[in-house]
Order: sequence, then structure tokens, then C-alpha cells
Amino acid sequence: MQGLQFTKMHSVGNDFVVIYWDKDEPDWSSLSKKLTDRNFGIGADGLIIILPSNTADYRMRMFNPDGTEDMCANGLRCSARVFAELKDVNKALFRVETIAGIKEVEIIDRRDWIVKANLGEPSLKSEDIPVPLGFSPIVDYPLVVKDKIFNATILSTGTPHSVIFYGDLSDDVFERYSPLIENHSLFQCRTSVIWVTEECPDELKIRIWERGVGETLGCGTGACAAVVAKVLKDDKKTSYNVTSKGGTLYVEWKDKKDLHLSGKVEKVYEGII
Repeated sequence: MQGLQFTKMHSVGNDFVVIYWDKDEPDWSSLSKKLTDRNFGIGADGLIIILPSNTADYRMRMFNPDGTEDMCANGLRCSARVFAELKDVNKALFRVETIAGIKEVEIIDRRDWIVKANLGEPSLKSEDIPVPLGFSPIVDYPLVVKDKIFNATILSTGTPHSVIFYGDLSDDVFERYSPLIENHSLFQCRTSVIWVTEECPDELKIRIWERGVGETLGCGTGACAAVVAKVLKDDKKTSYNVTSKGGTLYVEWKDKKDLHLSGKVEKVYEGII
């Protein structure tokens, strides 16, 4: 496929190749493996496809570097900027069809490109995540991984996450155990792993291992999962700044119902491949 126009986007370093497409769909899974390769392709954490929709303003599909399709909150917010600029649309609120249902995305500030996404309610039931445990919510579940036991809070924010509060996280523990947890037999669809390394009154600091990707600088659904896990553990407040290696996002779990994620989305460059 030649002459393919794309936009390189990121939010807190979580970067994407974004393509608008209104023709018959090719094999995006195979294309994602090529385009996201950081040595032989453009390089990205994922491929975002913007498509026409019969039920929303547009449809968004996201593919991981391993070719699997997934939900992505930062990609969702990035797609709203690309769509608004491409279509020269002045409206601020968009309804977007995703693999996890229709989500609302709002452009808060066009100068700094602050975009907020309503991701809906997190899934806390074991059968919805899915994991074969039969109880919910799953808070501090003793997950046995080789020679260690990690207390994992397991949920889905459109994609499965295991949140582990682990203040003294070394590179060795992160790099050795994150892929083992991702592919643990408990998780029927694998899991992303969110390590909460520091808890402050208004901020959580995280390190991220995304399923199908590996370590990333940021993860929107993961930031939301960290806040949900924090609330389930101590129930003191429902909004936090969440800081990862790439920067800070703001998460609100309003009335313990819908999750709202906001932060900057940035255009890196446009190109043709």
C-alpha cells in the first residue's frame, strides 16, 4: 500500500500513527505490525484508524504493534483532534464508535489541545474483565507469579488492567515480571500491568506495561485503572493527577460512575508512506 497519508500523534509520549480511511478496509492488523515498528516502520505504540460511522460522528479502531485490536483512551483523544482538523469541524463534542462501545470526546481547549474523553463505567465484575474468579470487585488479589506474590487489583476500563501498588519497583522486577503477569494463565485475554510506584494526596505515579506493546510512556485506560484501584482500596477521593514517564493526565471517577480522562494531545508531524 503506497501513498498512505498519516498523522503522527502522541499524548504523554503514548504515540500513534493515525490514518483516516473511507474505502474498503485492508488488513490493518498486518499493517500495524509494519507501521509501528520503530526500526523498520514509522514507529508507534499503536495504529489508529478513523472511519465513517452510521451510529456516531466517526469510528475509531486501534491496533497494537503485535497486530491485536484493542481499546485506547489516549488514541481516542488523539483521534478527535485529527478528525476535527481534517474535517475543519468547529464543534467540540464528538460521539465516537469504538470496540468498547460509543464514547464521548470533548475538545476543551483548541489552543493547547486539551481533550477530555468519557470512557463510561469501569468493569469490575470478573466475567466482564474477563477472569475466572467468580467474585468482584477484585482488590489486592494474591497473584502468584513464579517465586513472587503480587497483590493485584483487576478491572477493565475498556481493556483489562492489573494494578499493583509497589513502592520500591526496580527495573529488574518490572522487566522480569510484567510480561509474566501479562501472559498469566488467569487472564483469558492477557492484561496490561499498571505499577503504582508513589501515592501522593492528589497524584499517583505509575509505570506501565501494556499488553501487546510492552513498556509505554503513557496509557490513558491505565491511568484510569490506577485511579479506580486507588478508590477501591481507600475510598478517600475520586480524582487524581496520574503521572507516568511521559507526563501527567487528569482522571475523574465522578460519583464512581463514568471515568473522565483529560490532557494534551500533540501533533508530531504528517507524512505519506
